[in-house]
Amino acid sequence: MPSLYGKFLRIMPLAALLFATVISHAAQGGNAGSVRGTVTDPSGAVIAGATVHLTNALSGLDRTATTDGAGQFEIDNVPFNNYQLSISASGFAPLSQSLVLRSSVGTTLKPVLQIAAADSTVTVEASGDLVETDPTFHTDVDRDMFIKVPMESQSSSLSSLVTATTPGVSSDSNGLFHGLGDHASNSFSVDGQAITDQQSKVFSNQVPSNSIQSIQVISGAPPAEYGDKTSLVIVATTRSGQGVTKPTGSVTSSYGSFGSAAGGFDLSYGGKNWGNFLELDAMNSGRFLDPPEFSVFHDKGNEENFFDRVDYSFSAVDSMHLDLNYSRSWFQTPNAFDNVNVTNVTSGGTTANPTFGVIGDTDQHSQIGTYNISPTYTRVIGNDSVLNLGAFVRRDEYSYYPSGNPLADLGPPTLQTSSIGQYRTLTNAGLHSDISYSKGIHTIKAGVQFSHTFLRENDSLGVVDAVYDSPCMDQGGNPLPGYSDPSQCVAGGVLANPNYLPVLAPYDLTRGGTLYDFYGRADVKEVALYIEDQIKKGNWLFNLGLRQDFYNGLSAARQTEPRVGIAYNIKPSATVLRVSYARTLETPFNENLVLSSTGCSNDVLAPLLNCTPGVSTIEQPGFRNEFHAGLEQAFGKRVIVSGEYIWKYTHNAFDFSVLGNTPITFPIDWHNSKIPGYALHVEVPEYHHFSAYSVMSSVAARFFPPQVAGAGATVGQTGLPFRIDHDEKFNQTTHLQYTYSRGKVLNGLWGGFNWRFDSGQVAGSTPCYGITDPNTPCTNSSTTLNGQPAIAMVDTNLPPTINPVTGASVALPLTADQEFQAGFACGADKATPTHALQPVCPASDFTSSLIKIPAPGTGDNDHNPQRIAPRNLFDVSVGKNNLFHADHVKTDLDVTAINVTNEYVLYNFLSTFSGTHYVTPRALTAKVTFNF
Repeated sequence: MPSLYGKFLRIMPLAALLFATVISHAAQGGNAGSVRGTVTDPSGAVIAGATVHLTNALSGLDRTATTDGAGQFEIDNVPFNNYQLSISASGFAPLSQSLVLRSSVGTTLKPVLQIAAADSTVTVEASGDLVETDPTFHTDVDRDMFIKVPMESQSSSLSSLVTATTPGVSSDSNGLFHGLGDHASNSFSVDGQAITDQQSKVFSNQVPSNSIQSIQVISGAPPAEYGDKTSLVIVATTRSGQGVTKPTGSVTSSYGSFGSAAGGFDLSYGGKNWGNFLELDAMNSGRFLDPPEFSVFHDKGNEENFFDRVDYSFSAVDSMHLDLNYSRSWFQTPNAFDNVNVTNVTSGGTTANPTFGVIGDTDQHSQIGTYNISPTYTRVIGNDSVLNLGAFVRRDEYSYYPSGNPLADLGPPTLQTSSIGQYRTLTNAGLHSDISYSKGIHTIKAGVQFSHTFLRENDSLGVVDAVYDSPCMDQGGNPLPGYSDPSQCVAGGVLANPNYLPVLAPYDLTRGGTLYDFYGRADVKEVALYIEDQIKKGNWLFNLGLRQDFYNGLSAARQTEPRVGIAYNIKPSATVLRVSYARTLETPFNENLVLSSTGCSNDVLAPLLNCTPGVSTIEQPGFRNEFHAGLEQAFGKRVIVSGEYIWKYTHNAFDFSVLGNTPITFPIDWHNSKIPGYALHVEVPEYHHFSAYSVMSSVAARFFPPQVAGAGATVGQTGLPFRIDHDEKFNQTTHLQYTYSRGKVLNGLWGGFNWRFDSGQVAGSTPCYGITDPNTPCTNSSTTLNGQPAIAMVDTNLPPTINPVTGASVALPLTADQEFQAGFACGADKATPTHALQPVCPASDFTSSLIKIPAPGTGDNDHNPQRIAPRNLFDVSVGKNNLFHADHVKTDLDVTAINVTNEYVLYNFLSTFSGTHYVTPRALTAKVTFNF
């Protein structure tokens, strides 16, 4: 098949032709506007050469412009927010005023500078509050701030940034984050283009963080322009070269732990009417993904990114903006010790005595290619209105490769019994148009969005466990390797296995079978119409919106969605009170949607996908009602505290299930979920070069059976509510930053410090003791030893099987390595990768160093589930800007240390979504940047 890179090169001329043929004031993304004006003196004469400084003390934005010969200035690509504008010129008193930018219409100012007295400087200050009156709870971060925040993951740094700066985010492995209690129900809006598919590095390649100028993370009730996945909406504005008349850029190089090497180049250049920003980077690491062992092996990966943004103004009213992006990643699936020296059938698989031998190590890997093309045309209509018309095409090609010898893919029976390969594509094409009108008390935006997603899935599966589908069993009811038909059992002196599935026989690789091929395809069409108005009346601010969604995929739905937000500003006390409500359409995840929706009706796939009997197959869209109430309080100009209480009810709540020991996951659908919680954000703006923030939250994720669609889930069989595996009681991140600016030698020395605390996600597979509560997770593992309460070393997330001879319920045992991964011990006996605990441990002796296990008899799936043990992680960055005090090419040096104390802790254990993963061990990275 043609490579994605080749396809991208063929599309580039078409994109250039489209850009050149559009006959189209400065191009803005859908998330930004311009601040412009003419600076004059009291007589009305223009002032040339005045310095205009635009800042936001909270987001970190800091931009400077100089007025031209006509006294005019323009600062483009400014994200919507509150700002402070300062203007100074020789012979004039400085002027400072606050302004609010809420529309792509932008704002036009007419500042007047007063003549300065000969012996004094007079500053005219406007009364600008640090609090925002926006009813929607959100977090703003500009590039000037986040380049100094230590990032945990180089290959998914944008996700790491969101996790480190946003309240309500539960951090998971491999760059995944769960916003406000939902499973990864997040979307990105990049320069007005909506991206609602998964952006973890095992699903897709993210837009490179070096291309991002600023982000706004909306965690409150989303405005009407946002739909589909809205638990968190990450509004990103990319960097632009417009107005950069002298080419500027940087070259970076870094090296660190695990052999991680990275390099990058960016360049901004342009003029008054055009601009180009170009970014290239690449990285290679020996720890690309978060592995199921704290020790790192078979975990290599690399990633390459190209991003280009072009802006061009054809006239005072017509302009064009084009984003181009291509990314490629290749990475191994990390091995556990169970994947080393795998033993499997080497010959005689259909005989009564097959030969077993060491096959080798498991060697699975993936490759993902992503391209995105997104042009936007902007038309200024009068002084109050702006029209945007955009198009986009984005494509992910995901290839998953099994081991060269598929029999080496055999894992523990709790994880993988099949060899799996996949080639999957997700192509998303669409149009979006909006018109913004800003005048008087109204800021109105109305738009239409259309997208067509083409899903193509090709999967190959084959059984690699010699006892998974055995024709025969011994006298005790245990399945046996070998044999090819139940008719051979009597001659061999054994019993026929009543659980044998003949439909799987042609695809049993241990018995000479071949791979089963599945081909699935679906087209998903989505249309949305919306209108919203932000009304400013005195101290009140009202957000009123209405959205209409039409979804047509494997199933269909339409939803009318009111969005309402109200904020009141109590100016004397610098307090803002806010409430908001949103109704949203919840659509299925697109990744492996066809396999999950149709696989359970397939006789071959149903057992391999662990389908739950009686579950319908087609994923159905759901809906959500969410309510938010909060406040924002400033304490002088030194501290700003904002918080919000959240309550969300979702009918048809989506989740994911994992396929074996692979990164292949597919969506599932629960009856409903209830998510209450709170989020807090404390900000300390820069004061004497010191700044800080702290974000914290407590969000419950309560899901209610039955599972109504999708393959693979095994929890919630009691019919009672349970906590999903990413539920977390509390987490917080605190960031401290200081820049030293005295003297020549130490000027530009800075340091950043992160403290992250996580109370621990649910670890549903952990054995525990409890038999009386109907909602206990401990039923499968509860037993007795010498008449006393005891715990069996089994996976409690998987349903037990029934021994066909004895009729006993038999749960799948954990391996020695799985017990070691969880830090299990029975008294003084600790599990190791090769030493398992005794099969049954007295409940009073069973402990874990990595998981918090409920006391015997107290386990409850809803109120007291097993959890990953709480963890504290500390990250540090230190650097020196302009190391050699140069005037032209300036050299920056910085060193980052992740997990400074080298905490040995888990993200999760045998999670139904993410499996088992450890946090990053101590990792040091040194980076040199040459700025020109």
